Amino acid sequence: MNAVTFAQAVDSVAIDADEILDDLLYPAGHAVVDGGAEGRPSGPARRRVLEWDDPVVAAKAGAGLAGLDYMRALELGEIPPPPMAITLNMRPVEVEHGRAVFEGHPGEEHYNPIGVVHGGYAATLLDSAIGCAVHTTLPAGVAYTTLTLETKFVRAITRDTGPVRAEAWVAHRGRRQATAEGRLTAVETGKLLAHATGTCMILGEA
Repeated sequence: MNAVTFAQAVDSVAIDADEILDDLLYPAGHAVVDGGAEGRPSGPARRRVLEWDDPVVAAKAGAGLAGLDYMRALELGEIPPPPMAITLNMRPVEVEHGRAVFEGHPGEEHYNPIGVVHGGYAATLLDSAIGCAVHTTLPAGVAYTTLTLETKFVRAITRDTGPVRAEAWVAHRGRRQATAEGRLTAVETGKLLAHATGTCMILGEA
């Protein structure tokens, strides 16, 4: 084999950086097209259509309510859900003073590149339940925001997990800060999927 033939042989098997990265992120069933991954046909493409109400209007409607009244209005559908809740297919199903329960329905649209529901789905459900548990303790005109969220992931969530339930309760309610804890479980099996602790800052309370 002369030098020219050898160089041609090397070029024929050379792998560029995009192909290496694609193999790492998408180990099977994909091919690199213009630097990105394109799935090979595996059946009809999935499609999901979302509709929501103006979130600013809904937020203004709840601003004049005590936290527990606002949460109950969301639970009963008297105030439309925020777009995020529609996107993640989750909603409050139980609320009382210092406690909130959310139910979510994870699906393929929440998958990450490694073939399971993204951990952010579990974290968001827990953050929502924790924040709303704190919100139920607030009088009208007082707001809150999340300061910290520490989440521990126990089991993977897939499209076969079924509905999941995030339950949170306030562990401490101070004048400036509140701490709450939450657990995420599979509704059908009761197995623990994740748990979290969060801290919220109270805004506007005298």
